[in-house]
Amino acid sequence: MPRTSLQPKRRHFKLTIAYDGTNYAGWQLQPNGSTVQEFVEGALAKMAGGAVRVHGSGRTDAGVHAKAQVANCSFSTRLTTATLDRALNANLPVDIRVQRVQEVDARFHARFSAKGKEYRYQIDCGAVADPFLRAYAWHHPRPLNVTAMRQAARLLKGRHDFAALSANPMRPVETTVRTVSRLSVTKRGSLLTIAVVADGFLYKMVRSIVGALVKVGEGRITVEQLQKLVKAKKRSALVETAPAHGLFLWRVFY
Repeated sequence: MPRTSLQPKRRHFKLTIAYDGTNYAGWQLQPNGSTVQEFVEGALAKMAGGAVRVHGSGRTDAGVHAKAQVANCSFSTRLTTATLDRALNANLPVDIRVQRVQEVDARFHARFSAKGKEYRYQIDCGAVADPFLRAYAWHHPRPLNVTAMRQAARLLKGRHDFAALSANPMRPVETTVRTVSRLSVTKRGSLLTIAVVADGFLYKMVRSIVGALVKVGEGRITVEQLQKLVKAKKRSALVETAPAHGLFLWRVFY
């Protein structure tokens, strides 16, 4: 059917989304449990007058937060990006906010166009848990050797097979080799932050890295033992997964 002047053209959008993941079963649509993607698609459907599929840059697990998740979608509309932004936020829960709507080329894909990501993990090291961080940081009151953790972090930088520091994937992966360009451990007051930048991440890779670094910090494993674990390329009971609520998808690089 030929397009008429009354029919708006199909346009392509990039959404930058922040969310508190506390009350959600993750980003990805699930048969049981509310997800961030479900609410974003529901808000978009009101703008488009029909179903709109959103593609995220990656999955975040239940309880994981995002400072700047990126998603893309396409639908027909005459609304400006500023109007779409306002309308989306008016139809989303207060713990999900669309920070920016941009019109992009049809070739842009939030996942496949991404060059890398940064995740940050927060640990509350105070003797008494900060009640204002309870949903956003792992409370770990036992002393941590930050110097040893930084030594271990330097070991994990670069291109490695991270099979030992990941969990069984929800979908098959071609390779478990990833390049970590930044892995920092910083402490301000009682808040310790671990930042990881890489060209890609395996399932639960960041939380496994954090769990391993914390074990080094506690003195339960040495830097040399961690090195052997990584070289073994096999998940071990020595590797623990840090709780989800301390993790943030911080930004996506394009």
